[in-house]
Amino acid sequence: MPQLPTGSTYNIASTIAASKVTTIVTNATEAVVTSTTHGYSNGDFVIMTSGWGRLNKRAFRIKSVTTDTFVLEGCNTTNTNFFSSGAGVGTVSKVSAFTQITQVMNPSSSGGDAKQVTYKYIESDVEYSINDGFTAVTYGMELDADSIGTAGYTALQTLTDVQTDTVLKITTRSGSINLIPCTVALNETPLMTEGQINRVKVSINGNNRPVRYAS
Repeated sequence: MPQLPTGSTYNIASTIAASKVTTIVTNATEAVVTSTTHGYSNGDFVIMTSGWGRLNKRAFRIKSVTTDTFVLEGCNTTNTNFFSSGAGVGTVSKVSAFTQITQVMNPSSSGGDAKQVTYKYIESDVEYSINDGFTAVTYGMELDADSIGTAGYTALQTLTDVQTDTVLKITTRSGSINLIPCTVALNETPLMTEGQINRVKVSINGNNRPVRYAS
């Protein structure tokens, strides 16, 4: 069924626990991570660092938790051309708390598109193009300027000051979830336009590719 943005909620990871070392990250349709006595639970959200560039700094929900292992839901690492066996270890950090950003207006996104390289051989009169990865994802939104003092606004202020890695979680009315690993920049200069309420702008600067869950 088609979805509309109305009713979506925005939550920013405002507290992230200390990182834990990962000793094994498997090549599997859903990667299994080993981190001794990690203390996580099914449904937790985590941020990974990894020797695999396609996994590094991405955020995932976890499942199938045991004392020392968990599964990164939806993280396919079977292609050893991209995920060299044994090279995916690094650290994992649990999102301890999300804080809702309220009074959101005019969300927008850009980036994530294929980067193209165009070339031409001397003997040919036709150009060719190949894909060379993807552009960085940027997400933007405006907030009611009077939302200053709310928990979400305060969390954005703090994250803007420290510029640490975080996660934006967008949950649609149907229950689907979008995770954007990012840093945050809150511009507190009010936008004042005749006939409109005063707003402030938030820029979400993506660290790697987002992850989507149907529910």
